[in-house]
Amino acid sequence: MATLFLYLLCLACWLGGMIFFAFFVAPVVFSRLPIAEAGKVVAGVFPRYYLLGYVAGVIAVVLAIYFAITSAWGRGWWSAAAVLLAIALSLTFYAGLVVRPQVDRIRSVTEEANPDPARRERFDQLHSLSVRLNGAVMVLDLLALVSTAAALGRHG
Repeated sequence: MATLFLYLLCLACWLGGMIFFAFFVAPVVFSRLPIAEAGKVVAGVFPRYYLLGYVAGVIAVVLAIYFAITSAWGRGWWSAAAVLLAIALSLTFYAGLVVRPQVDRIRSVTEEANPDPARRERFDQLHSLSVRLNGAVMVLDLLALVSTAAALGRHG
């Protein structure tokens, strides 16, 4: 029971944190602050945002695999959840450890009056990639939640 609670807590924190950031924090910050300042605030949040994904994601993947192996009920659903979460975790690590540092290196382009068009285009591409990766992680986490519900439904 404790392992199921921990799994659900990790999935809820990971997905909830992403939803809260994407639909509440970022829109408020960007609607209330100048774009350069808003970018700095959001950039300051990202290390902890990704840390939450790394920690919660690793625990959720490990526990989903554990349930897929040990469960007498819903084994296929647990396996599906494990695969979905593993993909989501991989995308989270890529977004946080590869894409985010690249964005941080050229973030100053958003503050320049006449930015270099190539640097601005690269920033926009990286930002777009980051948004798509995070959106994909949210969808994968939601699908893992559906799979988890199906696995638990098989139990009851």
